[in-house]
Amino acid sequence: MRKVMVYNQITLDGYFTDPKGDMSWAHENTNDAEWEEYVSGNAGGGGTLLFGRITYQMMESFWPTPQAAHQMPEVAAGMNRHKKVVFSKTLDKVTWQNTTLIKTDPVEAVRKMKQESGEDMVVMGSGTIISQLAAAGLIDSYQFVVCPLALGKGRTMFDGVPKRVNMKHTSTRTFKNGRVVLGYESTK
Repeated sequence: MRKVMVYNQITLDGYFTDPKGDMSWAHENTNDAEWEEYVSGNAGGGGTLLFGRITYQMMESFWPTPQAAHQMPEVAAGMNRHKKVVFSKTLDKVTWQNTTLIKTDPVEAVRKMKQESGEDMVVMGSGTIISQLAAAGLIDSYQFVVCPLALGKGRTMFDGVPKRVNMKHTSTRTFKNGRVVLGYESTK
């Protein structure tokens, strides 16, 4: 059975975007060789990436570009190589290589995908998808990159989740740039 993991950067006050949906703060003050190696290593792994429309369009506008290939060649190569699924009722087509558009209910689609053979799946960004999958008990694990800043306002990944989501802490890794990666498993 395939697993679903969430990987997102959050602030100390728990937001993954500011009130306008901006996540540029997540890419500030990242100068740290160990951090760069960690990010490149993640991009080199396997798996299918799951996105909502907004995150997909943001990622698709950057990762296939020459600028991305120049700034972060390993990450860009991985992002472009990975299989991707975008859930959207409004998109009519996708142009980013290796992307499948699913216009039906994300919960039912992921429930079915989990039963199929294949690589595990990773949700990045995509708070609406995360809240739906978390509420349905379909997320197996989380990796939160806690960035050393507070926004004061913003959006959490769990907006709209109707019941408590229990987790068990599994790992902690601290970087010199102040980021801390926290791993959790869902205890459903």
